[in-house]
Amino acid sequence: MKNIAVIGSGTMGNGIAHVFALKGFKVALVDVSAAALEKAKATIAKNLDRQVSKELISEADKTTALSNITTFTETAKGIAQADLVVEAATEKMDIKLEIFRQLDQLTPAGCILASNTSSISITKIASVTSRPDKVIGMHFMNPVPVMKLVEVIRGYATSDEVTKQVLELSRTLGKIPTEVNDYPGFVANRILMPMINEAIYSLYEGVAGVEEIDTVMKLGMAHPMGPLQLADFIGLDVCLSILKVMYDGFGNQKYAPCPLLVNMVTAGKLGVKAGEGFYQYTAGSKELVVAGRFRK
Repeated sequence: MKNIAVIGSGTMGNGIAHVFALKGFKVALVDVSAAALEKAKATIAKNLDRQVSKELISEADKTTALSNITTFTETAKGIAQADLVVEAATEKMDIKLEIFRQLDQLTPAGCILASNTSSISITKIASVTSRPDKVIGMHFMNPVPVMKLVEVIRGYATSDEVTKQVLELSRTLGKIPTEVNDYPGFVANRILMPMINEAIYSLYEGVAGVEEIDTVMKLGMAHPMGPLQLADFIGLDVCLSILKVMYDGFGNQKYAPCPLLVNMVTAGKLGVKAGEGFYQYTAGSKELVVAGRFRK
């Protein structure tokens, strides 16, 4: 595989494009928004500069990586020569299914179709294509250039050969792939999201405050970031969406989203990207400040 197409140029999409381009792959970064693509290119350049400053790569590596990325606003042109497409669009079922219908029609017959979904069924996504054996999950972690894990999710019909190819490809990127089967939440979010949800319940029920809950988990469990801060980082809307997928998929009350989480998402308090969640975020400041609503 030499030609990679990435669908979606947001945080995950530009990170995925970054790591492929840095390893010498030709990357087509596709997004309907030209402005989003320009922003993505600037973000990739900034993140490459950070790697240069840390002496992880050379200036020449950065230049080559940037030259390996071509942007497209027309999906058909961007994916015409793809050996692998990685979809990194918003975490909504209807959007992903429509994208995969298009990918199935427009990509070469041998092209592998991967989704970066963090919770949506690969089997369901594959069902709208004529090549379910070539549909697989590649769940990268954020920030993609830094995090080593790739959760490789086999759908019900994903072939052994495609799974092997994607595992080997992930290693080529310098990642550590872990093969998992297609059940709601996979492994990462099936374990992580109930922990975040329980932390929110602990706040909701008055067990402790925001800072206290996060401090217990950071100091007591050696987590680099507390669950409430992590929820802000992921996006509270994304957390809610994943919990809903697991609740619907398992029908088990333990996955039911906390009412506080639902209210915060409804109110637009989505975390870092909205400037407020459990903490307040000010551009240019790294100080962690508890949101006014949760201060004692």
